[in-house]
Amino acid sequence: MIIEAPPIPAPVQPSRPTPPPRPPATWVPIRSLAARHRDRILSHLLELPAHDRYLRFGFAASDAQMAEYVQRLDFDRDEVLGIFNRRLRLLAMAHLAYLAPEPGQAEHRAEFGVSVAANARGRGYGSRLFDLAVLHARNRGVRTLLIYALRENTPMLRIAHNAGAQVVREGSEAQAVLKLPADSMASHVEQLVETNAAEWDYRLKLQARRIERLRQTLLQIGAQTDAPQDPPS
Repeated sequence: MIIEAPPIPAPVQPSRPTPPPRPPATWVPIRSLAARHRDRILSHLLELPAHDRYLRFGFAASDAQMAEYVQRLDFDRDEVLGIFNRRLRLLAMAHLAYLAPEPGQAEHRAEFGVSVAANARGRGYGSRLFDLAVLHARNRGVRTLLIYALRENTPMLRIAHNAGAQVVREGSEAQAVLKLPADSMASHVEQLVETNAAEWDYRLKLQARRIERLRQTLLQIGAQTDAPQDPPS
């Protein structure tokens, strides 16, 4: 009689703990804008509701006044930073205006202003633009960043306060003063990485737009070719 040995049970594999979900990506590509982007900048500003224009410029800016502002942008002196969506619509932009030193002082200063499209709120675009503007200003030797805003511009004043700025309120207006640390090798490398990554992102979006336009053109040509032709009379 043959007695078979009982089957050896397979070793129990310890259950692996479920990895925690990855945090959402917080990096947003921000591109430096140039004179060739004036039309996109103007389109972005013209889309701002009346109250947003009031908060951005401190007065109810008309279309003509914003067009004049865009034409006066000095891209050689100042820096303009923008966030584009995949269709290359400008969702948010910041203007970093470099100011001449005050008489008797050698300290370099800059003024920061930002606007975000109404349908792009709540994504942290204003904070991201502010952080990158601070980085650019540091690397340009700026030691004081100024923000002029209306007291009711709570989002802008909150960004300045969270960055450690001293906010002084007077009447309906407020001024935030942020002292910046000196630049370093790390700050220049960080700006270089940000610039290159944003440039590649912009080029990919531009190429995707061109491919999409070509596809739409081919579809239109195909539809015209397949359409029934009228019989000859």
